[in-house]
Amino acid sequence: MADTAIFDVDGTLVDSNYQHALAWSRAFLRHDVVVPIWRIHRAIGMGGDKLVAEVAGDDVEKELGDALRDAWVEEFDELIGEVQPFEGAHELLAEVKRRGFRLVLASSGKKKHVEVFLDLVDGRPLADAWTTSEDAEESKPSPDLVQTALAKVDGASGVMVGDSVWDVEAAGRLDVPTIAVRTGGFSVGELEDSGAAQVFESLVELRERLDDTALARSSA
Repeated sequence: MADTAIFDVDGTLVDSNYQHALAWSRAFLRHDVVVPIWRIHRAIGMGGDKLVAEVAGDDVEKELGDALRDAWVEEFDELIGEVQPFEGAHELLAEVKRRGFRLVLASSGKKKHVEVFLDLVDGRPLADAWTTSEDAEESKPSPDLVQTALAKVDGASGVMVGDSVWDVEAAGRLDVPTIAVRTGGFSVGELEDSGAAQVFESLVELRERLDDTALARSSA
């Protein structure tokens, strides 16, 4: 049994993946690098320290990586006002908290962006802690962020809730099970093949079926 629920933020609690993909596309185009947006979307969930090489290759990362990340921040700043919370995000967090779990909202995003998302889901009163890009040396699929999330609340055993294969892989490297939701656009098969324990269509469905998951009752 787990004592800590670790919720990914981008794409899981807030509907931000397509804004992220568009911001990255525009950042690449600033430097005359053309990457199909569908390919960028498939990499969303990775941190910016890994995404550039993943979608554009090691040479682009070596030559332009830092400049592209700076450009992405500027482009995403212009789009963040469009991001909305997913239906049932706050209610799910509140119910998981009510069941006795330590609650960590885990993001590798920029602090200023994470703070906006915390307010969108009214997460500050509920969360025991949250993370930003300042808290981990490497982003997903490296396990640093999941490990940091547990450490922030002295958690002994965690459950991850995420929307991407990168969430599942990161948690799996620490033997932390992941409950996945399809809000990131990945298929049930992709999430299960990555190791997700269960896959739900939405946060609402997950809340309605919490009793059937590792988030039914806390060991704390």
